[in-house]
Amino acid sequence: MCLPATRTLSLMFLFQLPEDVLFLVFSYLDPRSLCRLSQACKRSYMFISRDAVWRKIAKDIINTGMTRQGIDLCPSIPLKDRVRVSHNWIHGVCRKEVLLKWKINLLPWIQLDCDVLYLSQAANISAYHLRAEGGKLQNNRVALFSGHQEDVCRFTLTDTHLISAGGDGKIIIHDRGSDYSVEYYGHNQEVNCIDCKGGVIVSGSRDKTAKIWALAPDRFGQCLHTIPTYDRVWSVAISPSLCNFVTGTACCENFAPLRIWDTERCHLVSCLGTEFRRGAGVLDIAYESPFQLLTCGYDTFIRYWDLRVCSRKCVMEWEEPHDSALYCIKTDKNHMIASGSSYYGVVRLWDKRQTRCLQMFQLAPTTSSPVYSLCFNTTHLYAALASVLYSLDFRTAAPQSWK
Repeated sequence: MCLPATRTLSLMFLFQLPEDVLFLVFSYLDPRSLCRLSQACKRSYMFISRDAVWRKIAKDIINTGMTRQGIDLCPSIPLKDRVRVSHNWIHGVCRKEVLLKWKINLLPWIQLDCDVLYLSQAANISAYHLRAEGGKLQNNRVALFSGHQEDVCRFTLTDTHLISAGGDGKIIIHDRGSDYSVEYYGHNQEVNCIDCKGGVIVSGSRDKTAKIWALAPDRFGQCLHTIPTYDRVWSVAISPSLCNFVTGTACCENFAPLRIWDTERCHLVSCLGTEFRRGAGVLDIAYESPFQLLTCGYDTFIRYWDLRVCSRKCVMEWEEPHDSALYCIKTDKNHMIASGSSYYGVVRLWDKRQTRCLQMFQLAPTTSSPVYSLCFNTTHLYAALASVLYSLDFRTAAPQSWK
């Protein structure tokens, strides 16, 4: 009987310390120790449930919604819960589900905006609400965006618009709050990629050009610049600073496949890398900050570029172990990268602090479908294959290491 009394007395003295001292003390504990301490009494439970206790831990592990700069992208979810789920991501503990199937093979693209998932299927883009209890799609779609005569190649979202690029050479700007849309022929051949930030649209096409368009009301739909790239453009991305954008090309001509352009004057700023094999086209680009970006493509590598260090050589790279092309990448803007491979629906999770793959999920072991697109939040990962949309749900029981 003395031990519980002694423990209670110790806790009483512990919580008489100033809060900033308590935060410092608890910052040295691991998640398992914190969880056990929180079970000691109601006061310890209430204090340890506070986000401030978990902030350092959350910043040091993958996909908790904390960026490298310390910005919290998911403030509505307690950090303690996100740290618990992060351990499931690290250990590959999840539940796989099929959300949608369709009969013919397509090249679908998906985007996630809060609790709405957008999915392109052939010439249309559908929007579905996610059910709060399980991350599944609600039965009826909440919006349909159409207008292309051929398949949608890519689309991007802003707060007010959905902008789609199609195989028919058209770019369509849809108002997300109404049925209003504006369409125009942007290129002579299919528009493979598109991005939009700060009232500027950048598109890239098989016709070997990239174009800049205005989204501002007074110049709506106006083509501001046409840039000859002399090679097919597979991917584009606008820097968060809005000053530059990157084009990723097919690498079939004698031009660097990764080039940075000035947004306003459209001058070539620099080329990224020097040693790309012929045909090593860049299929996806993801900015993390105005100076840091990730790229992937046909040469099976994910490359991490830091423009403050060097533009001629990436600072880190990771190779797909099965020598498969990488169709898409996403980042949590901190330590985690998710990639989609070209065979058997393989999704890989990478920790930038490690050289080897962290986890691998084979979504389609009997078919050779690529993962054409993927997206994730702190609890779910969504992957679009040729004929099916998968969900990986990481909200399971507490990992064994916590118990």
